[in-house]
Amino acid sequence: MKKVKVLLFFALFSIPYLMQSQQLVYKPVNPAFGGDTFNYNWLLSSAESQNKFTEDNGLGFEQQTELERFTETLNRQLLNSLSQDLFQQEFGDSALTVGTYVFGSLVVDVTPTTDGLAINILDTETGDQTQIIIPNN
Repeated sequence: MKKVKVLLFFALFSIPYLMQSQQLVYKPVNPAFGGDTFNYNWLLSSAESQNKFTEDNGLGFEQQTELERFTETLNRQLLNSLSQDLFQQEFGDSALTVGTYVFGSLVVDVTPTTDGLAINILDTETGDQTQIIIPNN
């Protein structure tokens, strides 16, 4: 019984003395947040090795040939000329008049608002809609 008391006494007073503690200190790894700058290459190579995305060149950023640019410019000029001719036929030299106009699958609604003249264009085939506001002078 005396040995148990001695061991118990020794355990109660010596074990806390043998235990040590330290202060926890946070040290960032990423150099962008104050970490060691030598970690940059390791972090970059680790991120690149985990990257599953590949570069896709089919995003529409290719350079057009001279012929493609000329064709696109010609199409724009023809559509512009056609729209001007339709505008002249419908309205003449006068200003836009309030009303609803139909050009094929396009429905153009001209209405006066407090901001000016609102032109709503609706494509009945696709459901796309655009609004143009011409401010008052």
